[in-house]
Amino acid sequence: MDFKIENPTFALLKKIFYTMMLNNYETVFILTPVLSDSQMKDTADKFVKLLKDNGAEIINEENWGLKKLAYPINHKNTGFYYLIEFKSKPEVINILETEYRRDEKVMRFLTTKLDKYAVEYNIKRRKGEFKKSAEKQEVKS
Repeated sequence: MDFKIENPTFALLKKIFYTMMLNNYETVFILTPVLSDSQMKDTADKFVKLLKDNGAEIINEENWGLKKLAYPINHKNTGFYYLIEFKSKPEVINILETEYRRDEKVMRFLTTKLDKYAVEYNIKRRKGEFKKSAEKQEVKS
C-alpha cells in the first residue's frame, strides 16, 4: 500500500521552492498608431490574459500612450507603448514572444529579465519616490 500523507511543512517548502523558480520580467511592446484606444486596450489585455493563462503573476501594467518613435517603423512615426511587469517561469517568454510575432498590430517588443536591483528600482518608481525628490529640488531652487 502506498499512502500519500501531505506534510504541512513540506507543502510550505514546495510553495517557497516554486516561487523561487519564478523570474521577474518586464516587457514593453509598441502597437501600430492606426488603432483606436479600445483596440489598443483589447490587444494589451490579450497579452495580459495570455500571461495569466500560462501561470504568470502580473505585478504592474502601464499604458505609456502614443509616443513619437526615434525612427520610422513600417512607415509610421508614432506608436502606442505598453509595459507589463510580471513573474513567470522562463518557458512562458517563448510563448509570449511567439504571440507578439503573430500579431500584426505589434510593431516592436522587448522582454528583459530583471535582476534584484531592477526590481528594487521598479518598486521605488511605482511608489513615485523619484518624482518627490525632483519636486523637492525644484522647490529649493
